[in-house]
Amino acid sequence: MRDTITRDDIRDALGRTTYDRFLVYVMGPYKSFNLNYVLSEEELADIDVADLPGPIRKLFSARDDVDGALALLRRLQGSLRADPGVNAFLAVDIDIDTDDVDAATQSIAFAQASNATVFVLPFLGHNFGVGEEAGSILERLSESHGDRIVFVHEATVTSEMIRAARARWDLRVETYDTEDELHKRIRLFVADVMNRELHGDLERLD
Repeated sequence: MRDTITRDDIRDALGRTTYDRFLVYVMGPYKSFNLNYVLSEEELADIDVADLPGPIRKLFSARDDVDGALALLRRLQGSLRADPGVNAFLAVDIDIDTDDVDAATQSIAFAQASNATVFVLPFLGHNFGVGEEAGSILERLSESHGDRIVFVHEATVTSEMIRAARARWDLRVETYDTEDELHKRIRLFVADVMNRELHGDLERLD
């Protein structure tokens, strides 16, 4: 079993970017919420989607879009790699067998090695596992990396994990209504961390 995951391990698995030594770990659900998790086919057939409130209606309109959440993360990753040109990555980009390092330990190591870590919680995301991993990371790294971590959740998402993150760890929490707004908020956060490393109170990582 491996003992550590280093910044060089991560960089070696990724392509080049303008600021390829500035690592941004992007976390979020890889699957959209599927109503089949909680409702039978008979129950689904009995529901008139047109009568539902907008946020709930979205769950039905996207119930077969199991890859939508991952696609959102990939678009965000690509946006960050283009502007401002940082080395954004998802956990699945780093080919480390979970037999060598379990998934929770990998997530902690990725966040510890990164200049910035972003948790994205979309309304249609199946977010339970993300909350579990986020809690593990914050328990270990909130003191040393708290200024490098942000939660960005869609405005219609409510979560005990989000409330706990803000109250217990004084974590930065942002909301968004559109994907463009999501990209803008995260770019501003990443730029702030970069600026603080260059001119402010955050230690530069190698």
